[in-house]
Amino acid sequence: MPFQRSRACETAHSAGLMRRPSGYLGLMALTFGDIAGTQYILLTTFTKDGRPKPTPIWAAPDGDGRLVITQEKSWKVKRIRNTPRVTIAKCDMRGNPTSEAVEAVASIDKSRTGDAYHAIGRRYGVLGKTFNLFSKLRGGAKNNVALELKAVQ
Repeated sequence: MPFQRSRACETAHSAGLMRRPSGYLGLMALTFGDIAGTQYILLTTFTKDGRPKPTPIWAAPDGDGRLVITQEKSWKVKRIRNTPRVTIAKCDMRGNPTSEAVEAVASIDKSRTGDAYHAIGRRYGVLGKTFNLFSKLRGGAKNNVALELKAVQ
C-alpha cells in the first residue's frame, strides 16, 4: 500500500510546517515567492494608527512581483496611499490564513490596469476571464487600478 499523508500532515505542510530530521515540527521561513504563487493571497494593509485590515485577493505574476486589480475607491487603496507597507500570507477563498505573513510593499499604478486584467485572465483561466468581463462591464479601467506587490528589499 502506498504511503499517504494524514489530514493533519497535509494541513501542516500547506501551512509551511515541515518535519525536521530530529522528528519535531517547525516553521520554514516563507518567502514572498512562496506565498505569491498560491491561488488566494491574504493582503493586509494598515490604517493610520497601525491596525491591520486583511483582505483575500487574487494576484497574478509580473516579473519579480504580483499584480492585483481593485476598485480605485476601495479602502485598501486609500490605506496603501497612506502607507505602502503591507503583508501577504497564504489563505483560503474566505480569507482564513494558512501561513505566516511576509512583509511586502504595494504601489498603485492606474497605467498598469490593462496589464493587470491580462495577467489575471492568464493566471486564473476561464474564471479570471469571466471576472475580467464582468469587471469591465461595471466600469473597468476607469473605476479600477492595478496594485503592484513587491518583496521588501
